[in-house]
Amino acid sequence: MLKTNFQHILLLSAAILLSVGISLGLIHGPGMHHAGVILRCGAIVFLALFALRRRSLTPWIFVAMVAGAELGFDAPVLATSLRVFSDIFLRLIKTIVAPLILATLVTGIAGHGDLKSVGRMGIKSLIYFEVVTTLALVIGLAAINLSHAGVGLTLPATTSGETVSAPPRTHWQEFLLHVFPENIAKSIAEGQILQVAVFAVFFGIALASLDEKKRTPVLHLFESLSEVMFKFTNVVMYFAPIGVGAAMAFTVGQMGLGVLVNLGKLLLTLYGALVGFGLLVLLPAALIFRVPVRRFLAAVGEPASIAFATSTSEAALPRAMESMEALGVPRRIVAFVIPAGYSFNLDGSTIYLAVASIFVAQAAGVHLSLGQQLLMMVTLMLTSKGVAGVPRAILVVLLATASTFHLPTEPIFVILGIDALADMARTTVNVVGNCLASVVVAKWEGEFGTEPISEVVLEGITE
Repeated sequence: MLKTNFQHILLLSAAILLSVGISLGLIHGPGMHHAGVILRCGAIVFLALFALRRRSLTPWIFVAMVAGAELGFDAPVLATSLRVFSDIFLRLIKTIVAPLILATLVTGIAGHGDLKSVGRMGIKSLIYFEVVTTLALVIGLAAINLSHAGVGLTLPATTSGETVSAPPRTHWQEFLLHVFPENIAKSIAEGQILQVAVFAVFFGIALASLDEKKRTPVLHLFESLSEVMFKFTNVVMYFAPIGVGAAMAFTVGQMGLGVLVNLGKLLLTLYGALVGFGLLVLLPAALIFRVPVRRFLAAVGEPASIAFATSTSEAALPRAMESMEALGVPRRIVAFVIPAGYSFNLDGSTIYLAVASIFVAQAAGVHLSLGQQLLMMVTLMLTSKGVAGVPRAILVVLLATASTFHLPTEPIFVILGIDALADMARTTVNVVGNCLASVVVAKWEGEFGTEPISEVVLEGITE
């Protein structure tokens, strides 16, 4: 009891110091600035003391985010030079993703032996994905039409030096062809998660079709590989606070906090739509399928915080898979649903595309009828499938859509100024949505909490 009270005091003290420190930082004057820095640093110390008393990486990731934001605000030159540490973390994570998905999917399909359940699970996953994605588009469309965030925006005469080349239009035939790998080594090297998952499904089906004598040695190899990759994840996650802190420092140091003033209405619209999606879609879905909401929120906290700080869904994938398995989702379901969701269930990115595309039309003074907006949403639903889980990749889809509907690109370059802040929120919703999808499918299949949890996974979650 005393320990809990002391932790609450530390958190309350940190919150008060941080709030006062931020308030003083907004007041002009050298004395106020220095006082604000001291108070904010004091808040970080209290947060670090709180993290020391918890046996988890999640508090340290949060401390790193706050410390990184402070460093980016007060020492932007130093902060931007720290990007190398976030890049190191992302590179380590990317080495995990493809082998982890390959090993866990093959093990889940071939080890289970029931190929009918795999097909049933796939159909249920796709149904859930498309229903949720459609609702995400509707919410994003409603939010931007209510806020009119793009109306009255004065476009600058010259845009920033950042350039994004508009890709050729992607037809459904090209997307369908891109789903299937032509070279598994190439797919792994390029980080094509969906292609690796498709290969793993076919490989697992073929392996399951062999007699037990021939299947067992290969199955044991992939089981061992999956355990090794989870252990690899546990080791890499010790570097997560440094990588996350560096990512946050770079973002704030490069852009500054004042960027919220310029396009705050668009950000508020997006954040409001994302919150509305969580309350109106994700929460009811969790309640309908009787998901243990409190346990789920506790489990998803760490991968969500990684996604928020790095703006990269891929960085959170290994820990998300571990967290959901520890929550009670069987590994074969985790290995199938979450990777598939990275191509078919990007809820946050879908909302962002709806908001940003109509924002571009409003800023350009182009009136789109409801029918044209719905056609644009259908186009976005198709072109957003398979988008890479990396920062700002969704802008490529936005440019392609603008080209299709003959909208100017200038407003898109304006959006680039706040894209990092938008990316943090939409990536977090992507990760949370995919984690919930795995729990929903497990509940739908009646297999939630039916399998023992790997010791390696438990080790990583409790560290």
